[in-house]
Amino acid sequence: MSAMLPFRDINVHASSTYYAFSSPSSPNAPTLIVDRPSGDLRLNDGKVTGGHRVSSISGILGIIKLRLDSYVIAITKSTPVGRLKGHQIYKIVSTEFMPLRERKVRDPDEDTYLAYLENLIKTGPMYFSYSFDLTNSFQRQTSSDAKQPLWQRADDRFFWNRFVSSSLIDFRLGKSSGRMSSGPQPDVDPYILPVMFGMMSVTNTSVKGNSMTFVLMTRRSRHRAGTRYLSRGLDEQGHVSNFNETEQTIILNDSASSGPTSYAGDQGFANGNPVGGKETQVLSYVQTRGSVPVFWAEVNSLQYTPKLTIRGVESAAGAARKHFDEQISLYGENYMVNLVNQKGREVRVKDAYEQMVKILQSSPQEDQESGRRSNEQFHLIDSKDSRSWYDHLHYIYFDFHNETKGLKFHRAQLLLDQLKDGLTAGAYFHGIDKPSGGVDVRRRQTAVVRTNCMDCLDRTNVVQSMLGRWTLTRMLTELNVIRAGESAQDDQTFEHLFRNVWADNADVVSKSYSGTGALKTDFTRTGERTRGGMVQDLNNSITRYVRNNFYDGPRQDGFDLFLGNYHPDTASIGSAQQFADRRPVAVQAVPYMLGMCMFFVVVSAGTSRMPDSTVWPLRLFTLCCLGVAGYSGRFMWNYGGLYVNWPKLNTPQWAVEAYQDTLERARKDPLVGSFIGRSASESGSLEEGKKRRE
Repeated sequence: MSAMLPFRDINVHASSTYYAFSSPSSPNAPTLIVDRPSGDLRLNDGKVTGGHRVSSISGILGIIKLRLDSYVIAITKSTPVGRLKGHQIYKIVSTEFMPLRERKVRDPDEDTYLAYLENLIKTGPMYFSYSFDLTNSFQRQTSSDAKQPLWQRADDRFFWNRFVSSSLIDFRLGKSSGRMSSGPQPDVDPYILPVMFGMMSVTNTSVKGNSMTFVLMTRRSRHRAGTRYLSRGLDEQGHVSNFNETEQTIILNDSASSGPTSYAGDQGFANGNPVGGKETQVLSYVQTRGSVPVFWAEVNSLQYTPKLTIRGVESAAGAARKHFDEQISLYGENYMVNLVNQKGREVRVKDAYEQMVKILQSSPQEDQESGRRSNEQFHLIDSKDSRSWYDHLHYIYFDFHNETKGLKFHRAQLLLDQLKDGLTAGAYFHGIDKPSGGVDVRRRQTAVVRTNCMDCLDRTNVVQSMLGRWTLTRMLTELNVIRAGESAQDDQTFEHLFRNVWADNADVVSKSYSGTGALKTDFTRTGERTRGGMVQDLNNSITRYVRNNFYDGPRQDGFDLFLGNYHPDTASIGSAQQFADRRPVAVQAVPYMLGMCMFFVVVSAGTSRMPDSTVWPLRLFTLCCLGVAGYSGRFMWNYGGLYVNWPKLNTPQWAVEAYQDTLERARKDPLVGSFIGRSASESGSLEEGKKRRE
């Protein structure tokens, strides 16, 4: 018997003493009660009709406890983006934070927490389905237990609302500490809705007149999630920054998913012919990306190129083992494509990565029990394989910038030549739906290409789309949709769709990490580098500079709040405002001096003068303003670390050290230094954030 799926419709009855959640389409299901203001959860047989406000929501994103109050996060609006094998997929459009306290307590920190969370949910693309597991690839889904509720089947890495759902999950498992706790509560399952963060594109189209659904899905890991310069490398648990799993899928004979999302050009299913019989077939190919798995960071200081720091590679070996143990267990053979430069500052990252691979392969460990269980489940590594565990790692270096300089992006095919044997052997997933239910697995993907550059964005996007096109051509050839020697890109209409979907994917992944769209997407969209694309790249680069220095701190705090890396309820209510600017007053005053002096210079330059007026006082004042503005600008440039907007909740140790070192240097400044006193609270919030992270 299949488990109950999440409710598609939920009514909320709000009163001064509780929130009641019930499904009008399931009248026999218990009502979920959230008591106010305690937050205790309980189930009530039958409907609760009281309350001064009744509203309809798409689902419960979770419950989060902040400094002074707890909030139920309700999904108030969602929009359909397409169907997968008949299952509707939705994107979250808006949410509402429903406080448990009836009277809202005004607190600056509480308001800031809410603003950060609301901004993250608003700008972060989140998707869900009431009947389809978006967190697992099609291949992993064939090994899942349909008797389990949807949230229990979810891949923990991509279950983005796992932390804010913890109250519901604990109550479901009977682990709740509330007074109403009375053992496991399976009737809570339909109220727990797993959400994926990333990119989703579902398009009904055709190739050479053969109808199919083209799907591109990117899942972003919730572990070590953050912003570009504030989250690099890996942590002690083996989680790397900006880890994304991208799955490219074609679904054949999927009549249950035909609808208004057809791609104009050959009318999707309208004029298409079925492929290979009447059964629904799924062919999917998975790639991953993730930061270089060593301890490294780039320290912002208002310079365009941050300072690169790398800790001893040997110290990260244990964490790297955890990372690759998981990767091999989940994906099989790992082809690690490194695209960083072999010259300049990036060469240190390249050397550290290569040294790490040598350390792992020179001192292999026995296959871990967790790895064996995963192998038995997913059939990725042959049990007769006599190689040591880390021999499943294959390092490939490709100097992307050097090989493609002069706009010769076609030379990226040289990398494909190095990977063809591995791609061929690793194959892709191919499953056919059985009339009686279940999936007949004809082929499994037993290898993955793990691509990285410095950011795992721009260069990585170009390479992943190239590998996706090559694998798609192989799929279509083996299905006899196209002949041997032909390519998927020969169909110009489909090629246009393919390029734009992959470019959209690049933009979504980039915006989540760097704050702007990806670079080089003109090549992804058109197949060639254009002047317009270069201008757009310049604009994105400037925007990245501004965002990474002045806006990423609050964004990082938003990630840490939503994902449970920081718990506001542990902070003392009587403590000073957490987000207050505690820098020395002289440091805070310098940008205002710069702005004020530049204002006077502009005004004086544009002021008309009478013929007989005395101008030398104004000129002298203007020169003084220019001098002060110049010195202020020089001070900010030399001591830029004092003006970076660092995260306040979980401040990295290297950020605290960079701030303190810069402050010590600033105290030696011949003019401003004498005005910078020594205060115990001047870096208090950063120190507190550092201690919490430790």
